[in-house]
Amino acid sequence: MTMHFKHSVMMIASLVGLAGNGARGEELSAKQLDSIYPELDAFYIDLHRTPELSGHEEKTSAKIAERLRRLGYQVTTGVGGYGVVALMRNGNGPTLLLRTEMDALPVQEKTGLPYASKITAPGKEGGTVGVMHACGHDIHMTSLMGSATLLAKMKDRWQGTLFLISQPAEETVAAAEAMMKAGLFTKFPKPNFAIALHDTHQLPAGKIGYTPGYAYASMDAVSITIFGRGGHGAYPHLTVDPIVIAARTILALQTIVARENNPIDPAVVTVGSIRGGTKSNIIADEVNLQLTVRSYKEEVRQHLLSAIERITKAESAAAGAPKEPSIIRVPGEATAAVYNDPALTKRVVGVLTREFGDSNVAEMAPTMGSEDFSVYGRAGVPAVMLGLGAVEPQKFEKAKATGATLPGLHSAEWAPDRERTLRTGVSALTAVALDLLGKPKTQGRHVTRP
Repeated sequence: MTMHFKHSVMMIASLVGLAGNGARGEELSAKQLDSIYPELDAFYIDLHRTPELSGHEEKTSAKIAERLRRLGYQVTTGVGGYGVVALMRNGNGPTLLLRTEMDALPVQEKTGLPYASKITAPGKEGGTVGVMHACGHDIHMTSLMGSATLLAKMKDRWQGTLFLISQPAEETVAAAEAMMKAGLFTKFPKPNFAIALHDTHQLPAGKIGYTPGYAYASMDAVSITIFGRGGHGAYPHLTVDPIVIAARTILALQTIVARENNPIDPAVVTVGSIRGGTKSNIIADEVNLQLTVRSYKEEVRQHLLSAIERITKAESAAAGAPKEPSIIRVPGEATAAVYNDPALTKRVVGVLTREFGDSNVAEMAPTMGSEDFSVYGRAGVPAVMLGLGAVEPQKFEKAKATGATLPGLHSAEWAPDRERTLRTGVSALTAVALDLLGKPKTQGRHVTRP
């Protein structure tokens, strides 16, 4: 047992009120923690071996639902797709939402792990694609399941309602909104708090990260079609070349961030795809551009989208295009920024610092990546998404010393340090839940109420 694992055991001991009993208390808590780990480990390996793409999480959701039912949770399936909602009511008190995601990515795994995914699925563009949990959703599911198991065994230590969400299709940032439209906060109790974890290669396993305020950027996918008048490449004067218009448009779009946006407000406008033409001597009739647009503040987000439309139309007009370009915000591919409630973040960080120690809780910089966990916060629920270190510590320190780049999320080589990461995830969620749902007094131990 490593020092970190011993610390996790001691942390659980304090949580269940046994630490004051000395060695016997630690032994009892160690048995409780260790008794569930082999099953969690097997659950994680099974999830990793059998990933399912966004919107196809049928078997994964069934596994989650079945386990939670066995633990005594009231389970509802089919919420906003394959979404699973599980409730455990334990007297009067606040409602705490803990959320995980289920979907995997179209990535062919190259980790070399003995439990690596060999799953394939039909690709959007035809053919088949590999499928892999390259974003760590298997880590998130297992961490939530571990915490759900411990909290079901500790009902004398908390009061209120546990509200567990297993969400499909996070990678398409579509399912959180779909679950809300299906009545997530009307058919079920609206939570007082929402907590989630996301694994990261930016911290070693055993450490927890936090970001007060904006943590993940908003995301909008924009599809632009520029129309021209095609013809022979040898006679460009008889055409309106949409490829030239597209080139000017791409360059002009960069001035939005460089010259229209306040430099202290992060923003990104990336043209990730340009498609047009079939042959060197043929001028095409149209060109399509695919953009991703990122920011934190809603007013910045709206300015970016407005400026994209203005500039795109102006470039087509300047070139004498036969008609205005088509500018579409792609349905289902947009989400607002994740904003970690500062007061709740402070409280959660206090809990984690007491349980893991100052050196194992680190502030993280915001990222321009996106997450639809934002939906719950925008519904008026104080929410916090934490970072869960997932790199083997020695490997992390070596890379830090040498400047080497480690595989990260969405990489075919992403392989979390399994046991350390899972134990930390389970312990963190359990510690936070017991604080937020804690009783005023339990066997002489005072716990601050929300």
